[in-house]
Amino acid sequence: MKLSHFGFHLPEELLAEYPAENRDESRLMVLDRKKQTIEHKMFKDIIDYFNEDDVLILNNTKVFPARLYGNKEKTGARIEVFLLRELNEEQRLWDVLVDPARKIRIGNKLYFGDDDTLVAEVIDNTTSRGRTLRFLYDGSYKEFRRKLNELGETPLPKYIKREVQPEDEERYQTIYAKNEGAVAAPTAGLHFSKHLLKRLEIKGVKFAEVTLHVGLGTFNPVEVEDLSKHKMDSEELKIDEKAVAIVNKGIQNKKRVCAVGTTAMRAIESSVSSNGQLNEIEGWTNKFIFPPYDFSIANCMITNFHTPKSTLLMMVSAFAGHDFIKKAYEEAVKEKYKFYSYGDAMLII
Repeated sequence: MKLSHFGFHLPEELLAEYPAENRDESRLMVLDRKKQTIEHKMFKDIIDYFNEDDVLILNNTKVFPARLYGNKEKTGARIEVFLLRELNEEQRLWDVLVDPARKIRIGNKLYFGDDDTLVAEVIDNTTSRGRTLRFLYDGSYKEFRRKLNELGETPLPKYIKREVQPEDEERYQTIYAKNEGAVAAPTAGLHFSKHLLKRLEIKGVKFAEVTLHVGLGTFNPVEVEDLSKHKMDSEELKIDEKAVAIVNKGIQNKKRVCAVGTTAMRAIESSVSSNGQLNEIEGWTNKFIFPPYDFSIANCMITNFHTPKSTLLMMVSAFAGHDFIKKAYEEAVKEKYKFYSYGDAMLII
């Protein structure tokens, strides 16, 4: 399949600028791959599709406040610094994106906060917008991280044009987020409320937690018509023994094994044994899933509605079938479903 197969027109008013008032009251479109049917539900109705010993695979990564604003020395120009990943804890080296990038050169210093107690020096250019910064802070590593959290703001996606609001800090985080390291939320999980998870647990549904720290590479536009030539950025991944045992038991017992989001799906598909079971892993993945693709672990998926020509849409198309997803998206536009991070959800069974 080619890049041009994944384009569609999305009316601007369907972009969700704000989340639903209650997490589990987003709309839910249910796609049955076998029957080729589409149903319209509320997200909390998802409980009707799961039974005892079915498995939900959750990505428990936690978003950190990755967007900082600093001022350039001498000129005082306001510079946005987006923290991507920590390179060296001891030396406080970070890979970042800067905007506007043309103003930021090696050797420049940036000052953060009203009191300028946090300073960063540019020590390398990595890409047109990418830089390596060395942070200078008079305090322990723990105090330094606290300062970053204090000065940073929730990294809402660029297409949300409004200012970040205090409630975004809580709402742009899944309720099961634990391991800090993502610069974007695994958004399919944003629809789960504590109450809904409790009801699923009482019903006997099992939860397997994996960690994939979502990087900005997930959202990088695909710029090659031949999809096999697109390169994904690497993202940090961890799947432990406990998650492996829960998932493999679900597979063996022919239960519904459901990946909650494209990040959970990419995580499990990055560590498959030769006999189609899940393996433990601690490392990095740059796996790119696009049609045609044979999925080994999950037989069910929860996802949001994604941008045209995105790697996320390509993965969902590989799972549900390209023509079926095309039909579902046409219906979503007609029925005014909300798209992207704070949007509505889709269950594919």
